[in-house]
Amino acid sequence: MLKEFKDFAMKGNLVDIAVAFVMGAAFNKVVTSFTAGIVSPLIGLIFQSDFNDLKYVITPGIADEAGTVTGEIAVLYGSFLTSLIDFIIVAFVMFMIIKGINKTKKKEEEKPAPPAGPTQEELLIQIRDLLKK
Repeated sequence: MLKEFKDFAMKGNLVDIAVAFVMGAAFNKVVTSFTAGIVSPLIGLIFQSDFNDLKYVITPGIADEAGTVTGEIAVLYGSFLTSLIDFIIVAFVMFMIIKGINKTKKKEEEKPAPPAGPTQEELLIQIRDLLKK
């Protein structure tokens, strides 16, 4: 059973998927950092607040002496919009990568065929003519 598991785990496709998963997770961190550090503050200028703190308060909470609010019920649409922007950025980058890969594949497929040599009949005629000499 251990040998079967090892064979399964070391198949090329599974290893490729694992590598892609790790790279995707790292890329997601980069995009999240980009969105939180660059995009959100710029969009926050429009709303005159921190983009991630945008919310619609349904029921206000009670603030204690330390300033912590408890019992507040709110729709955190700023956080949702940040995640949506992250998704759109990742989807666009993946689209561009796939588009580039497909373009490369098309170029490989469109390579001109090597020039055709003489046909079999032409070779036989050349051999016949050489033998006549």
